[in-house]
Amino acid sequence: MLTITQALYDQIVAHSRADHPDEACGVVAGPAGTGRAERFIPMLNAARSPTFYEFDSADLLKLYRDMDDRDEEPVIVYHSHTATEAYPSRTDVTYANEPGAHYVLVSTADADGAGPFQFRSYRIVDGEITEEEIEVVDAYSAV
Repeated sequence: MLTITQALYDQIVAHSRADHPDEACGVVAGPAGTGRAERFIPMLNAARSPTFYEFDSADLLKLYRDMDDRDEEPVIVYHSHTATEAYPSRTDVTYANEPGAHYVLVSTADADGAGPFQFRSYRIVDGEITEEEIEVVDAYSAV
């Protein structure tokens, strides 16, 4: 199950809608080994495409160095689908190289923002897609 704060949820949705009609993409990092999503990191879709996303390789290298320096890991890898449901495509599965991450997809097919949209989370390991429940909380409980 993915547990995410309302603030992070809202940031992912806002980024996805802001980049529409292109796909948005980014990462939410958290302290290594905790599975706790804390730091929102919107990325540029280097492909600038409504049907495909690609992290810029230089930006991605910088991100991983920064996370390493902070003792963080990618807890959520997210992107949007602009005209289809929030379900991983074959390309998405091919790019899923973080077996511990939650892969969040947001459908922005409701471009006017008035209708329902989809915010779904998956685990993708060895090409196997498993949808998981999402719990949106106001804040993480102190542990």
